[in-house]
Amino acid sequence: MPKKTRGLARGLDALLPELDTAVPGAGQEIAIGDIDPNPDQPRRDFSEESIAQLAQSIADQGVLQPILVTPMSGGRYRIVAGERRWRAARAAGLTAVPCIVRDLDVVQQMEIALIENLQREDLNPIEVAQGIQSLMKQCGYTQETVAQRLSKSRPAVANLLRLLTLPETVIAMVRQGSLSAGHARVLAGLDDEAMKLQLAGRTIAEGWSVRQLEANAALLKQDAAKLPKPEKKVRELPAELTELETLCRETFGLRATLTGTAKKGKIVLQYYSQDELERLNEVLQQLSAN
Repeated sequence: MPKKTRGLARGLDALLPELDTAVPGAGQEIAIGDIDPNPDQPRRDFSEESIAQLAQSIADQGVLQPILVTPMSGGRYRIVAGERRWRAARAAGLTAVPCIVRDLDVVQQMEIALIENLQREDLNPIEVAQGIQSLMKQCGYTQETVAQRLSKSRPAVANLLRLLTLPETVIAMVRQGSLSAGHARVLAGLDDEAMKLQLAGRTIAEGWSVRQLEANAALLKQDAAKLPKPEKKVRELPAELTELETLCRETFGLRATLTGTAKKGKIVLQYYSQDELERLNEVLQQLSAN
């Protein structure tokens, strides 16, 4: 049975149908010093060990897959796809690398960079989420649009973006690989930040699986629900301020709330319809006329 084409591969082919960047020796040679990395590159962490291994391979066999670049001002080029190969080529001591040069706008550059990294399957979930977020912000994409462009489901995109709501400490754990994407999704579904931090730490310390984390999160939420709710503080106003609050309510015909003391405070008037707003305007005009 023929191997099924992955959705992301189809997406990249659709963006660059005329390219075959996998052909050894394809592309023109460009000096490494004339090439700059992409500041919007989704990948933020490059394993030194992985780069060293690739550099050894490049030293032995050369760069088998050309780097995709786009021309910039001053005779320079920006990497769209292939920064890892570029870094390894530098480490191997090469002075030039084979490149495919294409004029691409910002949207195309971002989409190709993200899709190329997603195809490698070793981009960590935080990097994926940040790449998707950047794509949405800079290109004005909705979750539905970005899901279609990346051949993902909308719920999958939504779940990835939720990871960015995690506390920075937990995000760092996911980025470093101490917590998996599954762990991160469970933690992102919790409301209490302190609970997220507590469970993240215990997951790493006790080596919990995703299932174990889910079970312990459920137990912790049950225990929290049993705790007595803190009593709401009763608002107490001096008699003269209570009378003033009542006067405001009756004068304007609106909900009026007064907080503070006789020396400092505020009065909030709330309206819930256009009629109430017009009524407030009429009263204020009358008071101003007097």
